[in-house]
Amino acid sequence: MEEEDQQKVSDLIKELVLRLLSQNPTSDSHPIDPNSPDFRNSLRYAFRILSSRMTPSVAPDAAAIGESIKRRLATQGKSSEALTLADLCTKFASKTGPGSVNNKWAVLYLLKIIAEDRKAARNQLDSSALLPNLAFNDADSGHDSRVSRSLGSKEKGWRNGVLLVSKDPENRREIAFREFMNLVKEENEVCEEVLVRDVLYACQGIDGKYVKFDKNADGYVIPDLVKVPRATRIIVRKLCELGWLFRKVKGYISECMDRFPAEDVGTVGQAFCAALQDELSEYYKLLAVLEAQSMNPIPLVSEKVSSENYLSLRRLSVWFAEPMVKMRLMAVLVDKCRVLRGGAMAGAIHLHAQHGDPLVHEFMKRLLRRVCSPLFEMVRSWVLEGELEDIFAEFFVVGQPVKAESLWRDGYRLHAGMLPSFISQSLAQRILRTGKSINFLRVCCEDHGWADAATEAAAAAGTTTRRGSLGYGETEALESLIDGAAKRIDKHLLDVMYKRYKFKEHCLAIKRYLLLGQGDFVQYLMDIVGPELSEPANTISTFKLAGLLETAIRSSNAQYDDPDILDRLRVKMMPHGTGDRGWDVFSLEYDARVPLDTVFTESVMARYLKIFNFLWKLRRVEHALIGAWKTMKPNCITSHSFTKLQRAVKLQLLSSLRRCQVLWDDMNHFVTNLQYYIMFEVLEVSWSNFSSEMEVAKDLDDLLAAHEKYLHSIIEKSLLGERSQTLCKSLFVLFDLILRFRSHADRLYEGIYELQARTMESSLPSRDKRKSQRQLSDKVSEPGSWIGDGRKALTQRAGELFRNMGQDLDAIAKEYSSLLEGFLSQLPVQQHVDLKFLLFRLDFTEFYSRSSPSL
Repeated sequence: MEEEDQQKVSDLIKELVLRLLSQNPTSDSHPIDPNSPDFRNSLRYAFRILSSRMTPSVAPDAAAIGESIKRRLATQGKSSEALTLADLCTKFASKTGPGSVNNKWAVLYLLKIIAEDRKAARNQLDSSALLPNLAFNDADSGHDSRVSRSLGSKEKGWRNGVLLVSKDPENRREIAFREFMNLVKEENEVCEEVLVRDVLYACQGIDGKYVKFDKNADGYVIPDLVKVPRATRIIVRKLCELGWLFRKVKGYISECMDRFPAEDVGTVGQAFCAALQDELSEYYKLLAVLEAQSMNPIPLVSEKVSSENYLSLRRLSVWFAEPMVKMRLMAVLVDKCRVLRGGAMAGAIHLHAQHGDPLVHEFMKRLLRRVCSPLFEMVRSWVLEGELEDIFAEFFVVGQPVKAESLWRDGYRLHAGMLPSFISQSLAQRILRTGKSINFLRVCCEDHGWADAATEAAAAAGTTTRRGSLGYGETEALESLIDGAAKRIDKHLLDVMYKRYKFKEHCLAIKRYLLLGQGDFVQYLMDIVGPELSEPANTISTFKLAGLLETAIRSSNAQYDDPDILDRLRVKMMPHGTGDRGWDVFSLEYDARVPLDTVFTESVMARYLKIFNFLWKLRRVEHALIGAWKTMKPNCITSHSFTKLQRAVKLQLLSSLRRCQVLWDDMNHFVTNLQYYIMFEVLEVSWSNFSSEMEVAKDLDDLLAAHEKYLHSIIEKSLLGERSQTLCKSLFVLFDLILRFRSHADRLYEGIYELQARTMESSLPSRDKRKSQRQLSDKVSEPGSWIGDGRKALTQRAGELFRNMGQDLDAIAKEYSSLLEGFLSQLPVQQHVDLKFLLFRLDFTEFYSRSSPSL
C-alpha cells in the first residue's frame, strides 16, 4: 500500500514539472522529453526540495515573508514587480473558506527559498552540491554513480579538513557521524562512560580508575599520562569540585562526631552535623540515581535513542548544578563554624540565610530549623520553667553560683558572644529577666505560683509548654510567648513582694527609723541614750543600748508597728578607735532578710548607714542646742542674784549672756533650716517620688531602679554625694563647732550658777548661812572651786571667768561666721539644683548676702 502511494506522489511531481517546463517562456515550442537531461535535473531538484527536513529559522508570519520578498525585488530595481507581488499577496491573504490554502506563510516561504536557490544556480553553483538528493524511485543508473562520486568527494574533503554534512538521515549523515566518532576514539584513551563513573566515585570521596585525588593540586584530576582532550580534563575538574566540597563537609561531620560530647562541639554543633548529614543523605540518593543511569551506554548522535536515561559529562554538569550550590554553601558554613559553637554558631549560619536566591533561602531555612532546635529548647525551658539546660555553655544566658541575696543581680547575665543575630538585644534582656524572675520566686520567695502564669502565657501565645513547641522562623510566636510570660510572671513576682513580704511597709519602716522620720521615737531615744553615749566608746555596753532602744520603742508610737518590723530594728556599734565617744559610733540597723535583701543589699544598707550617721549628727546638734536653751532659759532670773557685784563685773556677765544668746540664736537658725530642708525637701519629696514609681513598676528591675533613684536622690541632696565632699566636710566642721559652743555654754552657766550660789549664801542670815555652808562644805574642798573665797576674791574670780568666757565666745562666733560664710559660698556652685534652694532658705532675709560680698 505504501509503495502505491509513493508511486502516485512520484507521478504527480513528474506531471507538475512537465507543466512548469512547458509554460516556461524561454523553452522551445516543442514538447518536453521526459528522458531529457533538463527534465531529469528539474525532477531531481523538485524531489529534493519536497523531501527536505530543514526547519525554517523564521517565525510563521505570512505578511513578514511577503514583505521580505517585496524588499528584495525593490532593491534589485524591479519596482513594478514588487507592486504586483504586493497586490498578489493581498489577494492571496484575503482568500479564506473551503478550498483555500491554510498554511499561507509556508507557501510564500517555499517560493522565497526556490528563488534564492535559482539565483545561486545561475551563479554557477550546482544545486545538488548545496542540498543532496533524497533517494526516490529512479530507474536511472546514473544516480547511484553520482551518489558514490559524492561520497567519495566527501571522504576526500574530510581528509582535507572540510566536511559537508548531509541532510540525508539514512545515508550521508550517518556516515559522517560514524567518521567523527572514529576520530574521537583515536584521540581518547578513555571512553566517556568510564569518566562519568569515575566522576561519580569522586563525588563520593572515592578515587576512580582514572580520576584520583591529588594532594598537591588539592582536588580530583586525571593524571597527565592518561590521553584525554584538554576540554575533557577541564569539565572533569569542574565536576569533581563537588567531590572536593563533599570531602570537606564529610570530614567536618566525622571530626565533630568523634569529639562529641566535647564542650567545643555542643548540642548546637551536633544538630548542625545532623542537618548536614541529612542533606548528604539526599545527595546520596541523587548519586544512586545517576549511577544507575551511568550504566546505560552513551548513544551516537546519529543513532535513534530508544531511551533518554544515559549520562554524559555534559548531562552530569546539568545534574550537578543544584547539588553544587548546596555543597558550596555547606562548605562555607563548615569553614565559618569550625571554631564556633552554641548561639554564635547559629548566628553565623543565620547571616548566610539572608539571600535572594529562593533555592539558597529555602535550603538555609531548612538547615536552621535543625541547627536552632537545641537553642530554642533552651529558650523555652528558661522562659517557662526557669531551668538553665546548658551543659556545654552554648546559651546566651549564663548562670553562676551565688548567695540568695545576690541571685537577682549576679546570679545570671547575658553572654553577648553567644547571642545569635536573629534575637535582638531587647528580646534577650526580656528572656533573661523572665527566667530570673522564675528562679527568684522559686529560690528566694519559695513560691510556685509562677507555673500557672507560664502555662497561661504559653496558651495565650498559641504554643505549649512541651518540648519542640518553638522553632526557627517563628519570631512572632517567640516574641509573643516571651512578652506574655514576662508580663504575667513579673506581675506575680511584684504581688508576692508587696503582699506576702510587705515590701512597701519595710521601706516605710526604714524611712521612719533609719532616716529618723519617727519624731517622737527619735527624740525619746536621744534623751535616754545621751548620757550613755557621752562616755568613751570602749566602755559602752551594746546590750544596755539595746535595752534603751526597746524602752524608746515602748514609750513612743513605734510600739504600734508590726512586731516583725520592730524585731528587725537593732543597735549597731561601728568600729571605733581611742578617743571616740559613743555619739561617734552609735547607729541603728535594719535586718532585711530574704528576699528583701535583694533590694536592701549590704552596699545599700551601708549607704543607709551613711545617711543615718549624718541625720543622727544633725539631730545631736539640734539636741545640743535644745539642751543649751534649757540651760540658758533661767538667765533672766539669775541676773537679779548679782546686784551686789561690782558694776564692771555685772556688765561683763550681761555681755557674756547676750553674746551666748545671740550666737545660740544664729546657730539655731542654721540648724533648724537645714533640718527642715533635709526632712521635708529631701526625704519627703524623695519618698513621694519613690512611692509613685513603686505603683507603676512592672518588674523587679523597675523596682530596683526606683529604689536606687530614691537612695541616690537622698544622698545627693543631703550633701553626701561625691561631688559634695568639700561641702559636707565644711558642714561637719560647723557641727563640731556648735557642739563645742554647747560645752562652752555649759561651763559658762556652771560658773554662773556657782557664783549665784555663793552670792546668795553671802546674803542669807547667819543661821541659814551656817546651814548653807555645811551643805556646800564638800564643794569647798574641790580644786578650782571659788565658793569658799571671800567677796573680793569672788569678784575677782567672776571678772576673770566672764572675761575668759567672753573671749572664748568671741572666738567661737568669729570662727562660726567664717565657716558659715564658706559653707554658704559653696552652695551656689553645686550642680544639684535643690542645694540652691537651701541657700535661699538659709539667707531668706539676705542678711548673709549683705554682710559678705562673696555670696
